[in-house]
Amino acid sequence: MAGATQTLIFTYGTLKQGHGNHYLMEDLIRQNEAIFLGAHVTHQPHPLVIGPHGIPYFINLPGYGHRVKGELYTVSTRGLVRLDELEGTSIGHYERLPIQVYEEEKGDDLVATEAYFAHRSFGERLWEKKGKVGLIEFGEKEGKEYVGKEDRPDGCDFLHDITSFVNNP
Repeated sequence: MAGATQTLIFTYGTLKQGHGNHYLMEDLIRQNEAIFLGAHVTHQPHPLVIGPHGIPYFINLPGYGHRVKGELYTVSTRGLVRLDELEGTSIGHYERLPIQVYEEEKGDDLVATEAYFAHRSFGERLWEKKGKVGLIEFGEKEGKEYVGKEDRPDGCDFLHDITSFVNNP
C-alpha cells in the first residue's frame, strides 16, 4: 500500500475473521489493499444488534450498549470503495462514521478510525425494536444466523426488510 491513501476501518460483524464477508478482507489483503492491525475495542459503549437476515448493525448512539469487540484494518482508497459497496453506503444501508478504539490487549492509546453504522434513517428505531439490548461481540453463534446475499430469497430488498422490521409492532 505504498503511497496509497489509507483509512483505518474498525470491523465488528461479518467482515471479521471467521465470518461470512471476511472473504473480502482476505481478498483486499492479498491485493495489498488492506492490512490487519489486530483486535480492538470501542472506547465508548455503542449498541450492536442483529437485524433481519442475521445482519449485524452498529448503532451511532455513544454511551448505550457495550464496548464492542472487533478488528482494525488499514485500507487503501480502492479497498474502501469495495467495502463501501458491500456495506451499501450509497443506498442508505450503512454509513461510515468516525469512532475511537483501543487495542484489546493493551488498552492505552486511543485510535481514531471509522466504522460502518446502521444508517441514521433506521438505526435508533432498530435499537428500540431490539429492546435496547445489545451485544459485546458478533461471535460464532451470531455468525451462524447470518444469511449472505446469495442465500436470501430472490428479490430480497434488505432496506425494505429493515424498514418493515423497525416499523411493525
